[in-house]
Amino acid sequence: MDFTLNEEHIMLKDMLRDFTDKELKPRAEKADKTGMLDDLLIEQAKELGLFGISIPEAYDGGGMGEIGYCVALEELSRGCASFVTMLGAHLGLASTAILLYGSEEQKQRYLKPMARGELLGAFALTESTAGSDAGGIQARAQIDGDSLIINGAKQWITNGDTADVIVLFALTDPDMIKPGGISAIIVEPKKSTGFTVGKLEKKLGIRGSHTAELFFSDLRVPKENILGRMHRGFRVAMGTLDYGRISLAAGCLGAAKELVDLSLAFAKERIQFDSPIHSFQLVQQKLADMATVTYAMEAMIMRTAWMVDTKRKFKKEAAMCKLFASDMLDRVVDHAMQIFGGAGYMEDYPIERMYRDARINRIFEGTNEIQSLVIAGELIKKGRYVVQS
Repeated sequence: MDFTLNEEHIMLKDMLRDFTDKELKPRAEKADKTGMLDDLLIEQAKELGLFGISIPEAYDGGGMGEIGYCVALEELSRGCASFVTMLGAHLGLASTAILLYGSEEQKQRYLKPMARGELLGAFALTESTAGSDAGGIQARAQIDGDSLIINGAKQWITNGDTADVIVLFALTDPDMIKPGGISAIIVEPKKSTGFTVGKLEKKLGIRGSHTAELFFSDLRVPKENILGRMHRGFRVAMGTLDYGRISLAAGCLGAAKELVDLSLAFAKERIQFDSPIHSFQLVQQKLADMATVTYAMEAMIMRTAWMVDTKRKFKKEAAMCKLFASDMLDRVVDHAMQIFGGAGYMEDYPIERMYRDARINRIFEGTNEIQSLVIAGELIKKGRYVVQS
C-alpha cells in the first residue's frame, strides 16, 4: 500500500496550487460579497479540465480517478469554498450519478459535454419534507405512455438556477414501501416548459455558490431519461452521495491546510508582550492541534480515495471521512480565529469568510448525525470493525 502521489497527481497538484494562488484567492472575497463567481474563472476552469477531472477519458474526462479528484479539491479549497461547492455539485454529484448509473446513451449524450464543461450539472434531492429523511420525497413523476410528467418542488439545490442537466429524484410509485418508489430522472431544465426557479437563498457562507428553490409543473421528459432502474432511485442517490462525501472531506482538508499556514504566518508576525505570539505555549498548542488533526484528515481521505480507485467497498469509510473532516475543520478554523483574535473577526483577513464557509460541511451531503447512523449501521451489519485491506 503506497500513498505516494504519482507523477500525474503531482503535476495536477502543482498546476492547481498555481491556479488557486493566482486566480481563486484574489476573487474569493468578491464572490462572497456579490454572490457570484467570476465568469472568467469558470472559463479558466473549463480550459484546465476541472469539470471532468475524475471522469474516465472515454467520456472526455481527465481520467484522474478519486485520488486525482481529492487532490484537486484539496488545492482548490485553499482558495474559494464557493467555487468548490459549485464544482462538487456538478462533478461529485450530478456527473458521478450519470457515470455510475447511466446507460451508454446517457453517458454519450450528457456525461461527455458535462466533463468538457459545456453543460453544468445539479443534483436535486432535497425538499422541504425530505432532508435527512431523503426517502420522504413528495415530488411526483407520473408515467404517461413513453413519458414522465413531473410535478413538485426542490429546495436548497446548488447550481439549481444555472444547471443545464439536473439529476432529479421523484416518486414514480407512491404505493411502494419507502424508500422504494423513487426514481432518478435526468432533466434538461433550459429545454423544458414547466420549470421555474424560485428564490436564491441568502446564506451564512459559500455565498458565491447559488442555492436555489426549484419548481416543476407538468414538466415532461421521456422515460428513457430514467437513471438506473425505475423505482430504484434511492439507491442512485445514496450510492452517489458515498462518493460525494469523500470529495467533500477533501475540500475540508484543503481549507484546514490553508488555515494552518495562515495561522502560522500570523503567529510569527503578531507581537504581544514584546514577543511574537508563536513563542507562547498556548498558541503553540493550537498550532500543533491544527496540524495533527489535518494530518489525520489527509491520511483517512487518501486511504479511502485509494479504496475507491482499487474497487473496494467504502461506504462506511466515506461516512467516516465526511464526519471527521467536517468536524475537524470547524475545530481548526476556530483555533485560527483565536490565534488571529480580533483581526480574524474582521473582513480584512480571510479567516472571517472561511469561518462562515466551513459550517455548511457538517450539514450538506448528509448531516453528521446521519453519517453516524451510516457508520453504526455498517458496524452492526458486519458485527465487528472491518476495514477493506
